[in-house]
Amino acid sequence: MSASKTIAARPAPKKGKDRRKLSLPVVLLIIAGGLALVSLVRVISGANDITSVGQVRGALALAVPIGLAGLGGLWAERAGVINIGLEGMMILGTWFGAWAGFQWGPWVGVLFGVLGGCLGGLLHAIITVTFGVNHIVSGVAINILAVGVTRYLSNFAFDGVQGGSSKQSPRIDPIDRITVPGLSDWMQDLQQQHWFLISDLAGIIGGLVTGLSLLTVVALLLVPATWWILWRTPFGLRLRSCGESPVAAETLGVNVYKYKYIAVTVSGGLAGLGGAFLAIVSTGIYQEGQTGGRGYIGLAAMIFGNWMPGGMALGAGLFGFTDSLKLRGGAENVHAMLLLLAILLVIAVFWQLYKKKYVSAAIAAAVSALLFTWYFLTDQVPSQFVDAAPYVTTLLVLSLSAQRLRMPKANGVPYRKGEGK
Repeated sequence: MSASKTIAARPAPKKGKDRRKLSLPVVLLIIAGGLALVSLVRVISGANDITSVGQVRGALALAVPIGLAGLGGLWAERAGVINIGLEGMMILGTWFGAWAGFQWGPWVGVLFGVLGGCLGGLLHAIITVTFGVNHIVSGVAINILAVGVTRYLSNFAFDGVQGGSSKQSPRIDPIDRITVPGLSDWMQDLQQQHWFLISDLAGIIGGLVTGLSLLTVVALLLVPATWWILWRTPFGLRLRSCGESPVAAETLGVNVYKYKYIAVTVSGGLAGLGGAFLAIVSTGIYQEGQTGGRGYIGLAAMIFGNWMPGGMALGAGLFGFTDSLKLRGGAENVHAMLLLLAILLVIAVFWQLYKKKYVSAAIAAAVSALLFTWYFLTDQVPSQFVDAAPYVTTLLVLSLSAQRLRMPKANGVPYRKGEGK
């Protein structure tokens, strides 16, 4: 048996203290409990829009580009390369997707958006893998370079074209959307009844079967596809071994450089796809600065998800949901979220007491009391807080989940070919 097949067949070493993995029934129970809690908050606050069909559709549309960026970060970091340049690769995806999209159609634009992101990923791989430059420095440089390159190219590609300018592209034809007939209308009718739990579940299902872009379907399928490729194939095992111990992988015949190049290029392509989604599906037009930091939020979603596709998708959904709240009934919806957060902190207090972490429990209790006070003494939150809600959520989620995170061991660690010989 060859060395490369040996590593593919070898089981991962067991740790002394393996964390318990949540079974599917437990996960479903947690999801059901979370939905019941959101429904309770909706009934108490009267903010019926927080689980409406429109809210779920908006949250999904906002979560997809974040999720694609996070998925790209996952590919790179599982191979041991930190990809801070996701934002720049998304910018390249928006520009190239719009440039090709308004000329040859939206699906060609999607392809060029992916290729634009791949170029950014390939450049990051050359700088970090071949030349050994610090990953953070390279990523920041790519972000700056992408802004400058797209601004320069826009002067030639869009300026003077009908509907375009130096800062935006002409209008791009939309990608087809699908709606499940019958089921969509039924879910909307149930959601408008405002029944406890039933209407909330109907709103979620309705948002997933109403006006769904075909590119959204592709993006959703990429999450399980990534899980299967990286965790169920010999290729994925070799790629992940490069992020855990590249020296050991090299001793077993793995071409570490090759797998790092593949991972970072795919990472850029996924981020570019997220950028193309923004330009073609979300707005139908390229605009300078339209990524709005979503590459960084995608990186945060990946970290929140503990470098796993499912957790990353959950984090992207959370950020997309928060972002959608401010667009639909902003102040009222975010005000209702204060009550939800206060209740979640009460649950956290009991959990910390159970774990005998009394200081953490006291802090959570104090913050929960402040949030309850804020909620009951006000009718809405300031507009500035509404605008900052997605970014505040990012910071809170990362701070609360930091204790359980486990990044790939060799992530960001310099590696030179031949160290394992």
